[in-house]
Amino acid sequence: MNTKIGVLVMSYGTPESMDQVEAYYTHIRRGHPPTPEQLQELTERYEAIVGGVFPLRANTDKQVTALQETLERLNPGTDKQFVCYQGLKHARPFIEDGVEQMARDGIKKAVGIVLAPHYSVMSIGGYIKRAQEKASELGIEMSFVHSYHLHPKLIKAFADRVCTKLDQFKEGGANRDQVRVLFSAHSLPERILQMGDPYQDQLMETAGAVAAEAGVNNWQFTWQSAGRTADPWLGPDILDTLRSLSQEQVEDVLVAPVGFVSDHLEVLYDLDIEAKTIAKELDMRLERIESLGTDPLYMETLAECVLMQIADWE
Repeated sequence: MNTKIGVLVMSYGTPESMDQVEAYYTHIRRGHPPTPEQLQELTERYEAIVGGVFPLRANTDKQVTALQETLERLNPGTDKQFVCYQGLKHARPFIEDGVEQMARDGIKKAVGIVLAPHYSVMSIGGYIKRAQEKASELGIEMSFVHSYHLHPKLIKAFADRVCTKLDQFKEGGANRDQVRVLFSAHSLPERILQMGDPYQDQLMETAGAVAAEAGVNNWQFTWQSAGRTADPWLGPDILDTLRSLSQEQVEDVLVAPVGFVSDHLEVLYDLDIEAKTIAKELDMRLERIESLGTDPLYMETLAECVLMQIADWE
């Protein structure tokens, strides 16, 4: 008899259509509606991305489907059947919706994993808290993958993309070693450092491992997509970094956003539009590695983490 094990795949979420942008932004702001100016700015960012918000939701849907297929492939002929569910932080199906669907399907044991490799109490910690509370309420035994920032297949997937893009610089006449590789991730408020949060350290470890795997020596770390609050956020921001690199007479830059695994607003707008615009003004060539998406190495990273979590039960 097969034992059904639920896999709650969690991510930030994005609107499904333009008319959902205001509700999405209101949820991010903990129930406080955005000002007309804030709503207009966010709407314009979505409109600036080719195809609007729709491909962003599709990206996550594809990752959940691909993980389901990978788990089935890596776990053939056993008495365990894995069923993947989606739970989003700021859009439907919410994290709680995913857990409730598991309960309706008779799931008694489940694993939660987030489509983000690095742990912070302000990010992954929040996902886990919400899922655990709902699972406890519904009688589901649930455990969680907290991070997977040094999984060898994740590192290889990122390194392969870095090497592919560096080869394109070479084809354009640039010396590979002269290209400055900028590893980036979503900034968080600086107060996490006083909390002993592992987020920054894990990101630095990922960047160092990817650089070593790709044979890159000319690299540094930068931050992006900081929130607009009174509190200071981790920096320097990538736009400031680009201006500094221009003063160093760096002409070729490759951005590797290792804090992200999918194309969404922080990648398609903050990097592909905003950062590229600044780079062009500085007469600098800026390229970005492709996002992992449903890369088989990334899907195997997630699947192996889930299977390891199951092994810990036994």
